[in-house]
Amino acid sequence: MAGATDPLLAPRGGVGAQADRTTRAVRATYVSFILNGFAMSSWAARIPQVRDELRLTPSTLGLVLLAIAAGSIVSLSVAGPLVARFGSQRVVATMSGVLGVGLLGVAVGYRAGVAPLVVALAVFGFANGAWDVAMNVQGALAERALGRSIMSRFHAGWSVGTVAGALISAGLVAWHVPVSVHLAVVAGLVAAVVPFGVRGFLPDDHGVPAATDALPERSVWAAWREPRTLLIGVFVLAFAFAEGTGNDWIAIAAIDGYGVSPAIGTLGFALFLAAMTAGRWVGPDLLDRHGRVLMVRVTAGLAVAGLLLFVFAGHPALAFVGCVLWGLGTSLGFPVGMSAGADEPRYAAGRVSVIASIGYLAFLGGPPLIGFLGDQEGVLKGLTVVAVLMALAILVSGALRPPTSPR
Repeated sequence: MAGATDPLLAPRGGVGAQADRTTRAVRATYVSFILNGFAMSSWAARIPQVRDELRLTPSTLGLVLLAIAAGSIVSLSVAGPLVARFGSQRVVATMSGVLGVGLLGVAVGYRAGVAPLVVALAVFGFANGAWDVAMNVQGALAERALGRSIMSRFHAGWSVGTVAGALISAGLVAWHVPVSVHLAVVAGLVAAVVPFGVRGFLPDDHGVPAATDALPERSVWAAWREPRTLLIGVFVLAFAFAEGTGNDWIAIAAIDGYGVSPAIGTLGFALFLAAMTAGRWVGPDLLDRHGRVLMVRVTAGLAVAGLLLFVFAGHPALAFVGCVLWGLGTSLGFPVGMSAGADEPRYAAGRVSVIASIGYLAFLGGPPLIGFLGDQEGVLKGLTVVAVLMALAILVSGALRPPTSPR
């Protein structure tokens, strides 16, 4: 997390109580992103052990992982109205507890069979979807209060959490710590810490113009009729597919495709996450200097190069270099999409909800698609489908330009 001397923690021209309030909000937003990422990667790093315990084929595993996306889609459909009514702080605090319940259910349920695991993963996904929308709305508020393009650093915080979760998980796998013990401890940590950590959030009407201004009040559902919002959603879907595929399948592809040990496969996953973190941390300067559209087009190309190297390298060391490039390439897409959706703060909750809903379709279709291709061609070669989605992201990336007039 950024330190107190980090210029991206200090608002431009901010002094006194308002500056302190913004700084507290930035720190609280980091807490939300970091612990969400930590919980997600703690589960993802344990997928190979759960697969082995239940003796799942790639296609069956893909269907099991679909439960997370299904829960998220249900949640995302109502997340915008929930945030608009109750505020991002209350939604994040509540959903962190629900996510803890879901993760605890995974810890216990997978030992009982596939059905309990699927139910627990659906609860886990439901909580994560609403939490994701709420913390991105808060991130956009903090970004606007700072006057800087800091959204990718919040997502870097998420990646810091995922890296920490993956590295800790790799050690626990090597030490043969049971999956149930590991995930139960993570569930308790998240549910206990997050509600206190997000008390510094800004109120959701912070910086929103009065209804008499050029941006009138309207229903949060109206965002579903906006072409720009829908195109940003498609863009986010493509990057979410690339990111989610890496999260779910890199460890398994390395283990099955290159014959490495489970601990080494998990380290490959950690390299992917570390590279994504680095890309998001340096993102603000690059985005402010070169603009959203150019940067996401460059990074999409980098993701394709890394993916193809990972699949066709033929040696684990080179494949892990591909993991690094893949992680760097996917680093900016999701946060830039969220930031673009919140360009007009009065409509941020509805638009971010729509964009996230479309983006999460990648998690709905991705696992079964990769699982099916894994049964046919092997998981490693099945990953090449990510390149097609990256080409789509490049085609629609022009929608990321800020709107020129109020809608």
